[in-house]
Amino acid sequence: MSNALARGVLAVVGRGAQRQPDHAALLSALPVAVLLLDRDNRFRFANHAAEQFLGLSLVQLAQHALSDLVPADNPIFLLIEQVRENDVTISEYDLTLESPRLHKQGVTVQGSPLPEEPGGVVLVLQDASAARALDRQLTFRSAARSVTGMAAILAHEVKNPLSGIRGAAQLLESSVNEADRELTVLIRDEADRIRALVDRMEIFGEKPIERQPVNIHRVLEHVRRIAQNGFAAHLRIQEVYDPSLPPAWGNRDQLVQVVLNLVKNAAEAITAAAVPNGEIVLMTGFQHGVRLAVPGSERRLHLPLLVAVRDNGPGIADDIRPNLFDPFVSSKPSGSGLGLALVAKIVADHGGLIEVESRPGRTEFRLHLPVVQDEAEGI
Repeated sequence: MSNALARGVLAVVGRGAQRQPDHAALLSALPVAVLLLDRDNRFRFANHAAEQFLGLSLVQLAQHALSDLVPADNPIFLLIEQVRENDVTISEYDLTLESPRLHKQGVTVQGSPLPEEPGGVVLVLQDASAARALDRQLTFRSAARSVTGMAAILAHEVKNPLSGIRGAAQLLESSVNEADRELTVLIRDEADRIRALVDRMEIFGEKPIERQPVNIHRVLEHVRRIAQNGFAAHLRIQEVYDPSLPPAWGNRDQLVQVVLNLVKNAAEAITAAAVPNGEIVLMTGFQHGVRLAVPGSERRLHLPLLVAVRDNGPGIADDIRPNLFDPFVSSKPSGSGLGLALVAKIVADHGGLIEVESRPGRTEFRLHLPVVQDEAEGI
């Protein structure tokens, strides 16, 4: 962090943003979160990115100290004290800022002293979760491609013999005694079950999707109606929407399938754990200036449309979380493990990202999707 940035923060705070339009505009335009703390670690300034990062406006932050948002034993407080004591700039990487109000992982924090403001510290916070999500998404896409190849082999090598097995069982059914007829029915039913599994695998095929402008709120409202009239009738579904969102650039039916899968998983997790006052929250938002470079490519992703599905269920087990989107990974005793693998593939086909954060009492899946103007501009 340069001294110029620290001086710019002081200029805005000490002299007023209206008298320093250049400093105010500079800090507001920065894509990283910039905060100024006084000697008591109370918030004196936050730019727009910091407000988004912390989920509170500057007016709200002015009523709090950092300890109201982050536990007092968090390493960020040690960093701040070292900045004050040694009068130097210090950086820490891969910090976790977690509390009932805040849940951020992989955060880079840079602290710098402010000589003109005794005890003041300027913090710059950078969230690396989006970059990690992109890396995971590339892994999900590779996993989906492996399933695609497996599906093609199964379709060709398994379905034809299954038809012969099922036909033979039907012929035998009419010419055997009652006891043996049960076995022929079992053979027929199992052949049907295997064929159904193969059919589900075929949806992973590499087929281009037809896209058009999609009102994401209509997608969410459709899913909510299905859920509340069926598998989630006993749960509360809350909607927290940004009404000013532009249309998504995608396939409406596939986006319905993605959100429906996530909502159904949330409802099943809450029900299985018998969570009292079970709740699912559907959220949307717009992320300004979020662009990600694709490794090994000059292409950059602009994914400003955020869709989130959050529940207050028991959370995802630590042992399956790293491979949650891999095929055949499931926490359900009777689950096939294809649902979230399909979700990851559909999101990848849209050029988007999916990430998940989970702990007991709070699991949130976040979809980052392109909007119509990005596709039109070739971004």
